Amino acid sequence: MQGRVAILVKGYPRLSETFIAQEIAGLQDRGLDQLIVSLRQPGETKVHPVHRRIKAPVLYLPEYLKDDPARVKRGREFAARQAGYADAEGLFQVDLKRDNTANRHRRFGQACVLAAELPEDVGWIHTHYLHTPASVARYAATILGLGWSFSAHAKDIWTSEPWELAEKLDSAAFGVTCTRTNLAYLQSLASRPQAVELVYHGLDLSGIKPPQRVPYDGRRPYRIVSIGRAVEKKGYGDLIRALVRLADRDWHFDHVGGGVLAKALAARADKAGIGDRVTWHGSRERAHVFDLLAKADLFVLPSRIARSGDRDGLPNVLMEAQAHRLPVVSTKVSAIPELVIDGETGLLVEERDPKALAAAMARLMDDPLLATRLAEAGERRVREKFSPEPGLDRVAQLLGDKLQAKAA
Repeated sequence: MQGRVAILVKGYPRLSETFIAQEIAGLQDRGLDQLIVSLRQPGETKVHPVHRRIKAPVLYLPEYLKDDPARVKRGREFAARQAGYADAEGLFQVDLKRDNTANRHRRFGQACVLAAELPEDVGWIHTHYLHTPASVARYAATILGLGWSFSAHAKDIWTSEPWELAEKLDSAAFGVTCTRTNLAYLQSLASRPQAVELVYHGLDLSGIKPPQRVPYDGRRPYRIVSIGRAVEKKGYGDLIRALVRLADRDWHFDHVGGGVLAKALAARADKAGIGDRVTWHGSRERAHVFDLLAKADLFVLPSRIARSGDRDGLPNVLMEAQAHRLPVVSTKVSAIPELVIDGETGLLVEERDPKALAAAMARLMDDPLLATRLAEAGERRVREKFSPEPGLDRVAQLLGDKLQAKAA
């Protein structure tokens, strides 16, 4: 395989984006040479084991243009000398008329730095997310005369303006997305619908060994766990309200994840009188998370569509919970029903419905045989249908074909 692919991401490494790291590692295993390009400096001290497997170097762009004006100046001067600069600057000006923001100026500046500093052996740019990372990829690729492609996920799709998505879809050589819901929407905006494909990113579950579980017998608190950032789209306010409805039962709730709403949610639980039955763990390493999943009786993810339009795609945490042979309760949002079949591999309720959420949780508390049946069926389905291997094979093929075509 000739040359390298630049994989452009918002930030690296990030615990909340291990699915991207797993794809990078999987492409590495398939012989694809990569350069990781990050728009942000690393903001976390903890890393996932998959990050330690990745050998690709990382190029960090200036997170803000004011951070390194000399570097940005060199990038702009280099970009202005390239044959594609006029076209790229034209794209930027058109975008700027519809989105005259500091963020838009920052993305064009980052694109100039990327164009100037991209090693000569990089023959293709592939970006994760269709919002700001794709803007940088599009501008930089145009400056250099390179092709580019994308992986679209969730927030990047549902919080972007349709005009911007449509123009990026028409500019990119190809794209993949991880849910049927996403695929239908993106294809409806694209002049070349066939250029966007469904590729489930899946999850490597080979290292997860489910514990031997004993059906809940009521002799101890019922252990409920959830993993996710404390942000609007995760719906944890609905879960707190649902738990209040179950206050007369014996349960304990563990939450893992950071997020801007964590303090407010803890205060809400305290005010509702259930704070002493909730443990807020914050961001924790994988071993700690898996230990909680192994000891839990139920996993709950009350996802909702945020006011901005942001929503989950296909949450890895649901797959991990099912791989631990845990029964799951979630909502009928985005691609979650593609993973969890209501009444067969878990229970689903409508979003923003704490009453229904509480009823589903109570149903599994009261029926341990149903909980066991759903948990076992969920584990079988996630291992059989959501392996990452086919998706990795397809992305590797698409990127490899583009590199070989450029080298020919």
